[in-house]
Amino acid sequence: MALNNTYDARLVQQETAVGAGVQILLLALLGTAIGMGPAGWLTGLAFAVATWAVLSRALHRTQPRSFGPANRVTLGRSILVGGVTALVADSFQSSPPVTLFVGLTAVALILDGVDGKVARRTGTSTPLGARFDMEVDAFLILVLSVYVSMSLGPWVLLIGGMRYAFVAAARVWPWLNAPLPPSMARKTVAALQGVFLLLAASGLLPYALEFAVVATALGTLVWSFGRDVLWLLRTSQIETLLVEDVRELVAG
Repeated sequence: MALNNTYDARLVQQETAVGAGVQILLLALLGTAIGMGPAGWLTGLAFAVATWAVLSRALHRTQPRSFGPANRVTLGRSILVGGVTALVADSFQSSPPVTLFVGLTAVALILDGVDGKVARRTGTSTPLGARFDMEVDAFLILVLSVYVSMSLGPWVLLIGGMRYAFVAAARVWPWLNAPLPPSMARKTVAALQGVFLLLAASGLLPYALEFAVVATALGTLVWSFGRDVLWLLRTSQIETLLVEDVRELVAG
């Protein structure tokens, strides 16, 4: 047991520390390239520390045999998201170079389809890896929503905040925590959010088309969440009725 604990501790220190170090290096490169201000630096550093702390805690709790190649891809994507986050924070003072912003975001979105394939091909799929991937996705969408909302209005924040609102609601209504059936439509809608927000953030579209693209993203997301919530509600009601029937049979 002592050997396993030592191995796990070394694993956490190496993998998460390297990730935090590369995140700081990326921030230094961005700071040198664009003269990033204090807001960008502080936000980027806060992201690096938070990612290191949360991931280290999760690894300590789950104690995996290895960090895994898929998690390394997700960690790399997280580092890019940290850079995008710093650029968005800095944009409140000065707009970041569009090419740099779009480039970092595009690579982060492309890698979203890589870590899952790596996990399946290497047989290293884990609940921790799936959760890590989902949280990185959700945070990137939130950050992009903040950036686009500066030009289109605060309603865009509904896109980035919807997943977090769902998590908060699940604390009040536990039936929302039930597992959902696999859905290609759900995956497609989730993937399109980042693409549509990046298109709007690129500044390549006229205002009317930019508005329409983001409104479409929000509409599809509301439909997807609404469909899942209705499915969970119906499933919960059916389970409640079954439990009541069983109780009546036992009592009778």
